[in-house]
Amino acid sequence: MNHIVWNIDPVMISFMGLTVHWYGVLFAVAIASGFQVMKRIYVKEGLDVESLDNLLIYCVVGIIVGARLAHVLFYDPSYYFSHPMKILAIWEGGLASHGGGLGAILALYYYQRKVKLPFLFLLDRLAIATAIFGFFVRMANFANSEILGLPSDKPWAIVFERVDMLPRHPAQLYEAIAYLLIFILLWLVYKTTQMKQKYGAIFGLFLVLVFSSRFAIEMVKVKQAAYAQDWSMSAGQMLSVPFLLVGVVLLLLPYLRKR
Repeated sequence: MNHIVWNIDPVMISFMGLTVHWYGVLFAVAIASGFQVMKRIYVKEGLDVESLDNLLIYCVVGIIVGARLAHVLFYDPSYYFSHPMKILAIWEGGLASHGGGLGAILALYYYQRKVKLPFLFLLDRLAIATAIFGFFVRMANFANSEILGLPSDKPWAIVFERVDMLPRHPAQLYEAIAYLLIFILLWLVYKTTQMKQKYGAIFGLFLVLVFSSRFAIEMVKVKQAAYAQDWSMSAGQMLSVPFLLVGVVLLLLPYLRKR
């Protein structure tokens, strides 16, 4: 069976010593798209749009630092502790979404203390922006031929030639599609229902959808953490469970409290 062969050059542009990677470009698009979603929400709700500049800075720092530290500590600590300078090489890939999520939450908490808006109110809205952010980040992983799926004979399997000549599940695309669908659903929920009035519910729904999808897709991924190769669950699945449980609580709590 013929399969798509993926072998894009990770460098988008190289000119006079300046190198621009596809990963960096798509990550920048992810940030810009999330910012535009938040801006549209702020305009709709009559909030201070200018304060979003601070939120953008806090979130970018929180996401990158949190995602990188989580990848270093949970996925390949022995390699990075042996090569500490590689910790800074984020252009080579290696950002864990779990850590990025925690970093964004901490950044939002810091921002919330300045703007005096309810924390869960902000989390609900940031969740929508984060979903579209996640879509572009996973496309960046696809461009980088990283976060590989297991070998497969499915007709949509892809050969990542930079890695090997085995057709594999395009796990990055599975996640990207999942996050795009979650973004569309959350946006419709925000626009057409009263769930946005129940603080924490949209964020809870986001956690449930994202991390249940992540848990399922991990089943067709190559395990990233070397120490978890013989475990029944991958590191990504184990890290997804607490997020999923918190999401269930946040989704149900506003309705149970009212009852």
